[in-house]
Amino acid sequence: MARLQAEHLYKVFGRRPEDAVRKLEAGADREELRAEGTTAAVIDASIEVDEGQIFVVMGLSGSGKSTLLRTLNGLLEPTSGTVRFDGQDLTSLSDKELRKVRSQKISMVFQHFALFPHRSVLENAAYGLEVQGVPRAERTARATEALELTGLKGWEKSWPDELSGGMQQRVGLARALATNADLLLMDESFSALDPLIRRDMQDQLLELQKSLKKTIVFITHDLNEAMRLGDRIAVMRDGRIVQIGSAEDILVTPANDYVASFTQDVDRTRVLTAGAIMAEVGTVLGATTPEGKKLATAAEFRAAAPATVGVDTPLVELFTPCSASSVPVAVTDEQGALVGAVTAERLLAVLGEAAELSPAPAGPAPAEADGGTATETTPAEKTPVAKTSEPTSEPTSGNTSTDHDPEDKVNAGA
Repeated sequence: MARLQAEHLYKVFGRRPEDAVRKLEAGADREELRAEGTTAAVIDASIEVDEGQIFVVMGLSGSGKSTLLRTLNGLLEPTSGTVRFDGQDLTSLSDKELRKVRSQKISMVFQHFALFPHRSVLENAAYGLEVQGVPRAERTARATEALELTGLKGWEKSWPDELSGGMQQRVGLARALATNADLLLMDESFSALDPLIRRDMQDQLLELQKSLKKTIVFITHDLNEAMRLGDRIAVMRDGRIVQIGSAEDILVTPANDYVASFTQDVDRTRVLTAGAIMAEVGTVLGATTPEGKKLATAAEFRAAAPATVGVDTPLVELFTPCSASSVPVAVTDEQGALVGAVTAERLLAVLGEAAELSPAPAGPAPAEADGGTATETTPAEKTPVAKTSEPTSEPTSGNTSTDHDPEDKVNAGA
């Protein structure tokens, strides 16, 4: 269920912003308004963010992503539209009520840390609690715990200028976590960091998210970062959201050429997973193809001991099991139940596809057996393969939080 909902948000700067919204709703474009002295920063943006989800908004400079973020917590008042958090309409609150919500339920992590140079690391981490009026002993304990969570134990008495950029950003994250806010808004929080430090911070955020399960809206201009962190991604251009979907959706079925241009250099093997390319399976206890080829039985499949991978296993980790197995690699869910299969042929075919995945069988299509039909066709027209009634081995743990370096390509011919 969505905890954060934004519906038809507009943010216009300049003269007569309400008139500008009406013109936009009637079909006017951004450039037409600019000629009249108004700037449409956000145009008809609607998003939903579920509890415990990292929702990434990405786009180039000037796309409106940071303005959108600031309308979510009321730092900027929307010209039109509504924002609801836990069912409460934030756009209808008074300034005093909104400040209370921001201090108790919403925290923001900035790109340039926003630390007080005259306060210690501990005092900076406790600042949000101080604003809330939390007693000193409690805020010290909670800030200390947050610093430990972010790997800064032992640095409590240090000054911000004694810390590296990555450590300073961890203080900002600790400050947000200390308030125990339900919603974290992160505005290009890692963009000012060096690549290696940025990756470390991404790892830490993902690790913290496993236990804290915060609802997070994360702003970035880096597609690799978006795909690494985001459960869902919104791509913005010229104030409008042009596509919302998972990393696989964005990569496999871009909404237009603009979105496709972002993905052309992404290493697909580190983004796509076994679940994205697997063929669905059906149970067959002996059958032949129209060409007379005999299909393997369940017992024969068990004897072959096929490799097993998790549904979230990235493609880069499928090359070894696919090359070593004489039968399709079994794909299982978190409970170990068989949900699909991947062949070496399918894996190599995906590497050559530039924009979209076409459904492909994981093995020969079963035809008639014992006077009946053993073929089960899915809505996607994927062809079933022979399977056992239970998983043949324990699933391999998948890892979808691998970085996507455009130059770290996998050589399919190796």
